[in-house]
Parts: sequence; structure tokens; C-alpha cells
Amino acid sequence: MPEIEHRVEMSHIHKSFDGVVALHDVNFSVKPGEIHALVGENGAGKSTLIRILSGALQPDKGEIKLKGKKVDITKPNDGLKNGISVIYQEFALFQHLTVAENIFIDEFRENRGFIDWKSIKRRAQEFLNEVGFGNINVNARVRDLSVAYQQVVEICKALTRNASVLVLDEPTAVLTNKEVERLFELIENLKNKGVSIVYISHRLDEIFRISDRITVLKDGRYVDTVETSSTDAGQLVNLMIGRDLKTYFPERTSKMGKTVLSAEHIRAGMAVKDISFNVREGEVLGLSGLVGAGRTEAMRAILGVDKLDSGKVVLNGKEIKIKSPQHAYQLGIGFLPEDRKTQGVLLKMPILYNITISCLGNFCKMGWINRKQETQYANKLSQELAIKAASLNNKVASLSGGNQQKVAIAKLLASNCKVLILDEPTRGVDVGAKIEIFKIINSMVEKKNAVIIISSEMTEIIGLCDRAIVIREGRSVGELQKHELSELNLIKYSMGVNEDAS
Repeated sequence: MPEIEHRVEMSHIHKSFDGVVALHDVNFSVKPGEIHALVGENGAGKSTLIRILSGALQPDKGEIKLKGKKVDITKPNDGLKNGISVIYQEFALFQHLTVAENIFIDEFRENRGFIDWKSIKRRAQEFLNEVGFGNINVNARVRDLSVAYQQVVEICKALTRNASVLVLDEPTAVLTNKEVERLFELIENLKNKGVSIVYISHRLDEIFRISDRITVLKDGRYVDTVETSSTDAGQLVNLMIGRDLKTYFPERTSKMGKTVLSAEHIRAGMAVKDISFNVREGEVLGLSGLVGAGRTEAMRAILGVDKLDSGKVVLNGKEIKIKSPQHAYQLGIGFLPEDRKTQGVLLKMPILYNITISCLGNFCKMGWINRKQETQYANKLSQELAIKAASLNNKVASLSGGNQQKVAIAKLLASNCKVLILDEPTRGVDVGAKIEIFKIINSMVEKKNAVIIISSEMTEIIGLCDRAIVIREGRSVGELQKHELSELNLIKYSMGVNEDAS
């Protein structure tokens, strides 16, 4: 029997929701044993396409072939039976059950009689050994595992279903660098065993490192499929957003002024041992370092979220002690947390409420809120930040990740703070939304605000910041001026190899 060319073929897929076109004439195919990246801006149609492949949605038009034969996948169970497993960012695991129980959860649903626990544990261990993670204890409760190990359990569960097509949706979003390396080893191992991998990510460096081919979607339409080895980041960005990579970091014309905020020898808990920095008006200061270096923890202590053990914080020449984030707002210091869904926005509340919650007093008179003024102001901010929404009365949860982040930034700007601390401001957003957020940051500093950015992406630190402080193991270990910012220098300082770093 001749080997099939494509394990999955999706042809001329159309899908609309209440008259809004989500997919228009989209084609997508995956070969056996290949890693195929699916990329595009938020709202490009990636999630809709994958939900159709898995059976969670049905297309309005188009057809799906598996191993060359047309199939009807009308519900998720059809997808599973056909060897299609999707691992989303939010895992479908039972936290209180063990690793072995989660891996073979299907058997418990089907077999309600005698359970051979010895066999279950032995087979679970075999799956873990097969994917290279035999060190995971099959008796451990899933809730006690790291995020990376929970992801491995999800993958093993998929393999028990004889998955021949594995879809990974932003699999490295919450992993450390070391965990990412282990995941890539696992993916390569699965590829070598003939599993087809669909890899969805906004991280271009990962896509170029791991994928064989890349399919680009834009505004619900198929753009192109390219061989990874024959394209580069500039060409890929151009396909995704229709502009050149040279415009990735827009130019700005801000002029730096006096020092606005400084922190001296900050210590807090086990993570922050001795961190110092200062930021001037009209400046973007970057805090760089490896995940877990203590950057976020230092900011939480400065802002009164966590206890500040020692050190000095000076605002406009006066030493201050910030009691809480609300107190920080009152002092003119705003904070954008890294986890927008749990800390940055109120997902179940309207966009309007999210934007104006930090400045409602501006629209109040005699205890009444002037709704007309409030709406006009929110509309103005929404337009300035290019928030894409049908109505400000829509819930934030209905927006793409990039637009949710822009709502969180709008709330920050509405507070009229002069010092803005942005923790991973572009995490989990697409390339187009990143560029828009960069423009917003530029407009902040052009208005003489001071901006501090915590970012794990070195290209962001290099392209966006005027200066950077490198944090390593809870200490500030180096300061790099604009002309000194390079991946080599940032790596040297963050890893402790900082001789001749200039």
C-alpha cells in the first residue's frame, strides 16, 4: 500500500458566526510525521479551524480528509476516534487524580467493573518512558506537578487514544526555558514515531526552530504555506500582517528628562536579594533576565503587593513607602500585571467598565455618574488604542488576547499615572497586536511618562528600550545603554558570564 502524502487535508473551509465570517475558503494539510506551524494574528481563524478539525465546530462548507478519505467529524468524540487530539492552554486534567488515573481516564469511563490498578500504573509508566519523562511518578496527584509535567500527562493521555495528529496550542506560554527544551525533545520524539504535530504559537523563534512547514492565516483567509527552511522572520511577518519586519519596533521622538522613580537595594523574601534601578521621564527602561530571576517579585514588593524587607523607593526626589497597588495609583504609579486574565481585566464585565474603573471619580457629581461623559472618554481611549470590538458593552472575555491586553492598558492610561510598570506586556498576543502595543508605549513616553518594561523576550528589550537593567538570581548585575543592548550582552549578564560585556 503506497504511503499517503497527507494525513490531514482540510479543503475550502468556510465558517461564519451570526453573519460574521470567521473562515473563508481556507485550505490546510499536514503530512505524516511533520511539525506544521499554524500562525496568524489573533482573530486570524486558527482556533476556529482547529475546533472544526477536532469536531467541536462544524464547517458551513468544505471537506476534511484523513489519510485520503473524506470523513464527517460532527462532534469531539469523532475527532478522538479518528486520532485527532488537541491540547489547549487550559489543560483538561482532573487535578485531584493521579498521573496514571488521568492518563487512562477513558478506561474508567468505559469499564465500570474491576480495575487492574497494577496494569494501569505499569502502562502509564511505559507511556511516560516512551516520551522521555519516566521520572514522573505515576502515583503523584496532578495538582502537585509543574505545568510542564501536566502537559506531558496531557500528551500521554492523547497517545492512549492512538493520536496520530496532535495539536499543541501555545504549548510554551507558561514554561521556563528548561521546560521548553524538554518539550521540544518530546515533540521531536513524537515526530520520529510518525505523529503529525500541529504547532500553534506567536513565538517566531520557536516556529523557526521546530517546524517543517508553516501555514499562515490572515483575517480568516488562507495566505500561504511555506517550507520553514526557505523563509525567514521578515518574510513570515510580511505574510502575517502585510508589513515589513523593519517596522516591528516603530521609531519614537521622546526626550528624556529628570529621574522620576528610583529603587535602591530592594530586598524581599527569598527571590529579591539586592535590586536597584532608576527611570527618567520620557524613557523606556527594560528589566531583563531569565524566568525566576526576581524581576516581578521586586515590583510586587515595591508596589506593596508583597512585603518589602528593606531598601528605599524614591518618587520625584522624595522617599515613599507604598502600602498597596491602590496607594501606588494615588501616587501616580500604574502597574500592568503579567497575567491579564486573572489580574489585569475583569473578563465577565463590559469593556466600558474595565476602562473607566480606575477613573470613575472623574465622571461623578453629587454621587451620580455621568454615563455620557464616561462613554465618550472610553470611546476616545478605545479608538486611540485601536481596540477591536463591536461595542464597549461587550464582555472583555469576547475579545482576542491582544485586544484584552489593550483594554488592560487603557485602564492604566485612564488612571493618568506618570510612571507605568508593564510586566510582560505582549505575552500571548500576535505580531500585529505587539506592534500596536509598541506604538502605545511610544505614545506614553512621548507624553513624558516613564515606562518600565519587564520582558523575557530579548528582541523586545533591544528594540524597544532606551536602557536595560539585567537581573540575575535576585540581584541587579548590569546596566546596558541603548548602544550596548544586544542578545550577547543580555545573555552574558543574565547567565553570569559578563566579562567584556560591553
